[in-house]
Amino acid sequence: MNNRRLMIMRLLDSRKKCTARELAERFQVSIRTIQRDLDYLQQIGVPLYTEVGVNGGYRVLPNRILPPLQLNQQEALGLYMMFEYLEQVPDFPYGSIRAQLAEHYFVSLPSDVQDMIIRMRQHITFLQHHSVQQETEPITTQILGAAVEKTAIEFMYAARSGMKLVRVYPLGIYYENGYWYMPAKKQERILLYRVDRMKQLNVFDQSNNGLPTLKEWLISNDERESVEVVLRFTDFGERLAVSDPLFTHVQHKEWRGQVSPDEFPFVARRLLSYGPEVKVITPPQLQTLIVEMLELNLGQYKY
Repeated sequence: MNNRRLMIMRLLDSRKKCTARELAERFQVSIRTIQRDLDYLQQIGVPLYTEVGVNGGYRVLPNRILPPLQLNQQEALGLYMMFEYLEQVPDFPYGSIRAQLAEHYFVSLPSDVQDMIIRMRQHITFLQHHSVQQETEPITTQILGAAVEKTAIEFMYAARSGMKLVRVYPLGIYYENGYWYMPAKKQERILLYRVDRMKQLNVFDQSNNGLPTLKEWLISNDERESVEVVLRFTDFGERLAVSDPLFTHVQHKEWRGQVSPDEFPFVARRLLSYGPEVKVITPPQLQTLIVEMLELNLGQYKY
């Protein structure tokens, strides 16, 4: 696409109406040249339509195509690798367009850059744990939209006690360790839900403008009662903890932090995955919980 056609697309995309004569005078070319430019833009997908009459002209439909990025080669390669990574994240909001977007972007690149990408893909991959689940992208998209508009949602949730109907105000969603999570306000509490356990979601017009954003909630202090937890890791355990978001701040093989007793079951399960590479020094409640979980596990193998 030459610079003139790119500038015409940007001009029309700004929701202005222009006649072919105005465009011809602006770019100092013939009306016939402008008409060829407009035909080309329609062929590549720019949603143009014509209004006839004295006040007629060319416009772009509301679902317009935004201007392309102007990238150098390094940026182009990096952006395509980002597309590749996002393909590995399940249920990504608006994820149904990922493959189409990557393909459109790839075919728009010069042939030498396409060849570089084809060869580069043989030398990079993304090995991460991602949950195996049904496609729930519409749910993540709906949740994100409701969070932005601060509106209520209702859904069926697979809790430990069985399926239950839940109505909350979502703050947003975040992706961690292979799962999407949704913090949401229910009455006066912020509760955390796993998105893959949510079904039959409906969005309502009822809004709550007093909600914090997801970013505000993540950096806010936990107001729940908490106790100090002290852990002692082995050398190998310390190496494992470096890549664990929960225990990254291990110093001299020791971790200290404030944890709500409500989170003890979650923390205990995470610590059990370390086996003998970590020991709970305090509090006794967490020690007892881990021992109970170990005894239940061993009980499965007693005859």
